[in-house]
Amino acid sequence: MSDAHHVATQLELPRIPIGDWFAAAVSWLNNNVGPLFDFIDTVLRSAVDGLTYALTFLPDLVMVLVFTALALWLRSWRFAVFTLIGFGLIASMQEFTAAMQTLSLVLVASIIAIAIGIPVGVLAARHARVSQVVRPVLDLMQTMPAFVYLIPVIFFFNIGEVPGVVATVIFALPPGVRLTELGIRQVDREVVEAGEAFGAPARSILTGIQLPLAMPSIMAGINQVIMLSLSMVVIAGMVGAEGLGTNIYQAVTRVQLGLGFEAGLSVVILAVYLDRITAVLSDRSPVARAERKAARVR
Repeated sequence: MSDAHHVATQLELPRIPIGDWFAAAVSWLNNNVGPLFDFIDTVLRSAVDGLTYALTFLPDLVMVLVFTALALWLRSWRFAVFTLIGFGLIASMQEFTAAMQTLSLVLVASIIAIAIGIPVGVLAARHARVSQVVRPVLDLMQTMPAFVYLIPVIFFFNIGEVPGVVATVIFALPPGVRLTELGIRQVDREVVEAGEAFGAPARSILTGIQLPLAMPSIMAGINQVIMLSLSMVVIAGMVGAEGLGTNIYQAVTRVQLGLGFEAGLSVVILAVYLDRITAVLSDRSPVARAERKAARVR
């Protein structure tokens, strides 16, 4: 019995210290690229704090009317009524300031993710090698549990809204890249060839043909980026980012059912509002307007 156990022990694979290598790489980055992380921390913290100040400068009821007017202008009176009731409810639950803090974090993270995702998606669509490199990285970003890459983020930036923003960008970036690449790849090849036949340079074909025709898919990617960013509010709250995520985390740890429900309901209202607003921007794209005109002609 002991001999069999000894043979089985010898057949085991040796341990590969991947975790130790990763920890060493993180320590090296922190020691050698520390000023860069300090700069990123300052920029992100200033952006979130500045946007939060702008959103909370006016009284809550005035901001509710501002959001309602925006809903009426961009969509319809029905959506404006929903906005008035929904944001009024958030204010009445005394969650409006927390909701604006969450909105600031979501907007900053979404803008960064979109600014990175669309160019990378364009490169992946135009160059097969870039796509081959990007796809496994995106798979890793989407499948890796958020708490895993949250550890080095906290190591670089301590606690607060900055690690929440960085973690949110990592989590929300893949749909923006994938749907941008997909939209450009789905553009009719004959249309691109027609532009090339007229002597249009590659940049003009990209900006004048491919991006406009791919805009519905790109806008769907932007919508997914914003929704995934909002889904990270609880994790952001766990690392010290103020907002609805903090209230939900406190409700979970203290078993406060009422506080958790109010904060969760505020997240839902905010998510519906952002989803409808981004959908409107997609509907107003040139391709969407052209498709509606074509449908009316038929």
